Amino acid sequence: MNITEFAKYAGVSKAAVSRYFNNGYLSEDKRAAIERAIKETGYAPSRMAHNAKKRITKLVGVILPKLSSDSIARITEGISSVLAENGYEMLLCNTANDYKKEVDYLDLFRKQRVDGVILLASVFTPLHKAVLAKIDIPVVIVGQSYSGFSNICHDDFGAAYTVTEHMIKNGARRFACISAPQNDKAVGRDRTDGFMSALADYGMKIEKGNRVTADFSTQSGYERAKYLLRSAPYPDAFFCATDTIALGAMQYMYETGIKIPDEIMIGAVGDSKLSRVISLTSVHLHYRTAGIEAANMLMSAVYKRDHIPRAMQLGFELIERGSTKAKM
Repeated sequence: MNITEFAKYAGVSKAAVSRYFNNGYLSEDKRAAIERAIKETGYAPSRMAHNAKKRITKLVGVILPKLSSDSIARITEGISSVLAENGYEMLLCNTANDYKKEVDYLDLFRKQRVDGVILLASVFTPLHKAVLAKIDIPVVIVGQSYSGFSNICHDDFGAAYTVTEHMIKNGARRFACISAPQNDKAVGRDRTDGFMSALADYGMKIEKGNRVTADFSTQSGYERAKYLLRSAPYPDAFFCATDTIALGAMQYMYETGIKIPDEIMIGAVGDSKLSRVISLTSVHLHYRTAGIEAANMLMSAVYKRDHIPRAMQLGFELIERGSTKAKM
């Protein structure tokens, strides 16, 4: 099939086809018609293989949920180290936890023809699915799994289970839980499920009203702890989905004279730099390694020019500190 035949099949002009394959401006309806025709016919200009090297931009789009997070900084550092070794530069986009901006940036990178995208995702909506279905460049998703795309994940279930089990073995019996939003599968649902499974395996239950949800801020952790500790008897252990949430909870306990860990143990997931300062027992996730592996996975896809999905789950390490000292 030549370009004239393909243009006729797609219902557009030859000029529109040419602009599409040379990254020129096209209306959304014409672009959609051409993409639909490509899927139906498998058409590609004969010169595309010859020009493949010319289309390499040496740019990778990296979409971040926020810039202030210690974990995000470590992931980004890992990505940057690999891209620099390969002569690539990052185009960083901060969504400020706005999933609509995530979708907008994904669509922008699709149209601007960067060589690949690394997405540090939290949720997947129908809008995400729609734009990801159109992307024809390699995409690696960090922190979540998504069918059909390469991803680097942490064992969030195992991490939460392990820190909860640690507190149980140190004498905790009455737990409270401050979860992350449940639309975040990894940090929200998987970590909550890990916590609940540990309790179940040890024949324990959480009291009604002792499980709440916070956003990812210290202030939210503070307010949720205040709610949970509004009346006696107190829980004797808190599981917090993140170090940031745990910090807020600990601030409230310090202000009200609750002794950690003598009266309440507290454990979390993340092992941020802050957790070392406040002596918080937390699970170390290999964030920098996640960034390195994500960038290596993307570079492999770019150089091999394939879209074969690959998946990797990283391990973890429990870091015991003063906030979960065993009861005497």
